[in-house]
Amino acid sequence: MSDNDSTTAFAVAQSPDAVFAAINNVRAWRSGEIDGVTDQLGAEFTYRYKDVHLSTQSIMEMVSGPRVIWRVIDAEINFVKDTGEWNGTSVGFDITPRGEKSCGSCTRTWSLTIECYGGCSGAWGFVGESLRSLITTGTGFAQRRRLAGQPDGASLAARFQRPCSTPAQR
Repeated sequence: MSDNDSTTAFAVAQSPDAVFAAINNVRAWRSGEIDGVTDQLGAEFTYRYKDVHLSTQSIMEMVSGPRVIWRVIDAEINFVKDTGEWNGTSVGFDITPRGEKSCGSCTRTWSLTIECYGGCSGAWGFVGESLRSLITTGTGFAQRRRLAGQPDGASLAARFQRPCSTPAQR
């Protein structure tokens, strides 16, 4: 992991298999439009958020319980100079059992030159909270971007850093 990667992590009382199932139910936790299959190895799906973000992900790794990795194979991000800067980057989900809990993390792997890193890394905090909500309550925040009183992405990213670490590691 490089210094420019963005990780959102959480601990939940659900099993690793339940976390894995929620991760692969992308439509339930990701705002925007999703076309394609999101729960099969080798499948591709397209994500669109308004006229700002359009990307196609390929599911490169999928191991029940511990890991899912998407590779961005085509992207157009319309608020930066290099609209294709996400091409070739990845999104990885790791799940680890810890006693009665499961620890999950979502790492967005960025290039050192990614212009949208600052704005996008905060948004991934929101994505992580929506996924966590799906796992713990059965309902993600899909199609509801920001609710009254809901923390912004940067606040969420800070709140969910290293929840499975020991107090000495925080």
